[in-house]
Amino acid sequence: MPRVRTLLGLLAAVAACGAAAFLGYCVYLDRRRPRAGGRGGRGGKRRARERTAEGRGPAQLWDPAKNEKLQELFLQEVRMAELWLSRGEHGMGVEHLSNALLVCGQPQELLNIFKHTLPPKVFEMLLHKIPLICQQFEADMNEQEYLEDDPD
Repeated sequence: MPRVRTLLGLLAAVAACGAAAFLGYCVYLDRRRPRAGGRGGRGGKRRARERTAEGRGPAQLWDPAKNEKLQELFLQEVRMAELWLSRGEHGMGVEHLSNALLVCGQPQELLNIFKHTLPPKVFEMLLHKIPLICQQFEADMNEQEYLEDDPD
């Protein structure tokens, strides 16, 4: 029995030393982190210098005029969807709901709202439409990049 107590005491001492070492390492890392500067070290500063040297400058925030236009387009699409759905034209309603999803700033939250407010049949139609929306959006973006890259 005394041997088991000695072994348990030794095991407890080793565990305490390990916990103290781990805690010391955490304190060391916590104190070291603020001196490191940032996540990327000097890489972020270098990228910012390269961006300004290329003439692109810092990234611009949303233009309020564009944001208002997007909000107006979003509301218009939702209103049109409501109109078509009230007339029983589910296909056209889903088309306008998908357009609203495309210009929405928070599509996940909008889908959650649609899930609780739309009839299940219409919501299922909308879910089937989402991959097509993404493909169309990618195609439009690729075409826009192609037109911007074209020197003519």
